[in-house]
Amino acid sequence: QVQLVESGGGLVQPGGSLRLSCAASAASGIIFSINGMYWYRQAPGKERELVAGITRGGIANSVDTVKGRFTVSRDNAKNTLYLQMNSLEPEDTAVYLCNADGIRTSGGIISTYWGQGTQVTVSS
Repeated sequence: QVQLVESGGGLVQPGGSLRLSCAASAASGIIFSINGMYWYRQAPGKERELVAGITRGGIANSVDTVKGRFTVSRDNAKNTLYLQMNSLEPEDTAVYLCNADGIRTSGGIISTYWGQGTQVTVSS
């Protein structure tokens, strides 16, 4: 029904930057609106953790470990979520996953949906 496709991951040196994107689309029909959109990450052997989120109205928040380094934003017209990551550290290495909730489509409302993730590796 819905696809969340992340992109922008890769290998970067410590101190470098990456910009992740998560584009939402409906397999058939259209997406009218999405409530909250979030970035999570999961490092090997660790629990999945919330990194940042943003409401449809643009209210953003992030966890303390990334404040001042990561910026979450979204383009409602494009149903796309972004994560600008600066001053990357090896500890930021993880699979970054996009999550969206309250997705209103022409086929109905989807309470929550996950993307497949994009790998971010910070290493020299």
